[in-house]
Amino acid sequence: MHIRSIVAPLLKWFAGNARDLPWRRTRDPYAIWISEVMLQQTQVKTVIPYWRRWMEQLPDIASLAAADEDTVIKLWEGLGYYSRARNLQKAARLICEELSGKFPRDLGGVLALPGVGRYTAGAICSIAYNQPEPLVDGNVARVLTRLLGIERPSKQKQVVEQLWLVTADLVKHAVGLQRTSQRNAAAFNQAMMELGALICTPRNPLCHDCPLKGHCIARKQNKVNRIPVLAKRAPVSKRRFIGFIIAWHGNVFVQRRPSGEVNSGFWEFPNWLVDDTQVQPADLASTKLALGQVEPESLCIINHSITCYRNRLEMFVILRTRKPLLAKLKGKWVSVANLGELPLTTAHRKAANQFAC
Repeated sequence: MHIRSIVAPLLKWFAGNARDLPWRRTRDPYAIWISEVMLQQTQVKTVIPYWRRWMEQLPDIASLAAADEDTVIKLWEGLGYYSRARNLQKAARLICEELSGKFPRDLGGVLALPGVGRYTAGAICSIAYNQPEPLVDGNVARVLTRLLGIERPSKQKQVVEQLWLVTADLVKHAVGLQRTSQRNAAAFNQAMMELGALICTPRNPLCHDCPLKGHCIARKQNKVNRIPVLAKRAPVSKRRFIGFIIAWHGNVFVQRRPSGEVNSGFWEFPNWLVDDTQVQPADLASTKLALGQVEPESLCIINHSITCYRNRLEMFVILRTRKPLLAKLKGKWVSVANLGELPLTTAHRKAANQFAC
């Protein structure tokens, strides 16, 4: 089987089966860029409302560049991997300052933007400009390793480079089949991702519905469930945090997470990682908040995961009739009614909702 033989049936399948996604109704590189960054590590059904809200409030590069940080982070709240949002704004400001506000039209120019890697640049150039640039994401890697019967880890360097070479050849071949009104570079790259998302899924792939089933080595050798070969996951680590909602006359105290840390730029309630399972909230409040002897009231326990960490956040409430000095903390007082306007980390948003009930 010559791998190029998949191009024509795949394009035909995509023409009749492509999902009607909002970012597919435009060729605006800005809109496509936002969608591609949001779709990293996130499902399409989750991204659609986020993308729509973003495009309503920040419809172009200039509005993103001019927005304040809280607006950008708030629009991203809940999507995770928040450095993506900060890099989007850095890139928008660079475009406005150095490129006269015009999105670059070549692969090198797109790759030079903060936060843009090989995949995102290929996606923008092919989908927005119909340039024959390759891309490999998780969906594409899964489709190709099954088609080619690759039984080595899909993230192994040699395998990754092989997949990029194959996709580069395929997208150029697709353009070679292009007729006047077609946009085959855009269609082919999206078709590969679509096939992985809808048919060639990680578990229980719909092989009988696949337009490439006659070409697939993994299917012929009954190895679909063994390919792609995944590397072993990093061991999971458990962590315990204790946090406090300090309330005073309808106001609560919040802090912004510092630059360089996970979720930097987001707001949260004072909290600390504690190694000792015997640490008591009252003792922590006394030493870290300098509030003297207090008896924090238990609010909730929130279990959440970040990469390889399984976090347990124990939240407590401290009510004060006088405004606490909190000399050891940097932050600000916010009315409970206005908490919804601040971008809070997901776990602390859940705690805020519990407190408001």
